[in-house]
Amino acid sequence: MAIREIGDNADFGAMPVPRRGGARGITRRPLDAAIAAIVNDPKTLADRIEDLLPQTQCTKCGYEGCRPYAEAIAAGTANYNQCPPGGAEGVARLAHLLGKPVIPINPENGVERPRPVAFIDESLCIGCTLCMQACPVDAIVGAPKQMHTILKDPCTGCDLCVAPCPVDCIAMIPVTGEATGWDAWTQDQADEARVRHDRRQARLAHEREAAEARAAARRAATSAAAPAAAAPDTQRAQPAGTTPSPANTADDAEAKKKAIIAAALERARRKKEELAERGTSPRNTENVSADVQAQIDAAEARRRRLGIDESANDGKPDNGNNNHNDD
Repeated sequence: MAIREIGDNADFGAMPVPRRGGARGITRRPLDAAIAAIVNDPKTLADRIEDLLPQTQCTKCGYEGCRPYAEAIAAGTANYNQCPPGGAEGVARLAHLLGKPVIPINPENGVERPRPVAFIDESLCIGCTLCMQACPVDAIVGAPKQMHTILKDPCTGCDLCVAPCPVDCIAMIPVTGEATGWDAWTQDQADEARVRHDRRQARLAHEREAAEARAAARRAATSAAAPAAAAPDTQRAQPAGTTPSPANTADDAEAKKKAIIAAALERARRKKEELAERGTSPRNTENVSADVQAQIDAAEARRRRLGIDESANDGKPDNGNNNHNDD
């Protein structure tokens, strides 16, 4: 029978163990052997330790949650007195399981106290969602730039939402009077907190995987599109099995650039003719300002560098004395 099937209050000295060979009778395992079987099995021990923790996921123990703390105790890298929410009774539970003496809670991890519940001053909340991201059990509801609020029953009083709040609108209010530790917390509440925490962790893992998949798809699409966008049309038109030389590729790119500029100039010429036919030709094309004339001269110089000899005015060769009426 698996160790997990044994209750917390089981009498290990009278634990039934099936006989080998399928016999109907049972034998009795000595108490020492039963305890040794539990303590010497790290996985089983971590499970049983986690069952005894309050599942507040507060990280006061120095670990990211109750499960990592349980694994650290089982591995011998953490002491069993580092859980303030469990209080003195929590230490006693763990000590009984581990067969060790009851010791005080380590003050470096905090003190036993009445259980608090977070409260958000809604008049100050700016909807930053930082508290929602910090809550380990999804006990805060809200939306970006909208007011947030606390779900009182699921709140474990972990305090993790207080520090990230940029406007200091969250207060921790005790709700259990003088009751502290396990007197202020029930096993049902601990079980619900564990379920909510596990669901949150699964959701976050799913969201991370989905985000990574989307990012990988975008990278793949970008990598596939980059060579096609960089290759000139003439290169894509090459017969199969042929590879254009770098010189030809550069010539094709330059020719494509010149063709684009020539097409733009032709569109400008046609537009000027259409405006002239309607009597709406550009005015004041002779007495232009020095700044405008400098821009015109720069454009003409670029055209000459690119080897475009025909002007946009009348299609005749540009002799350098054009008055640039079409600019």
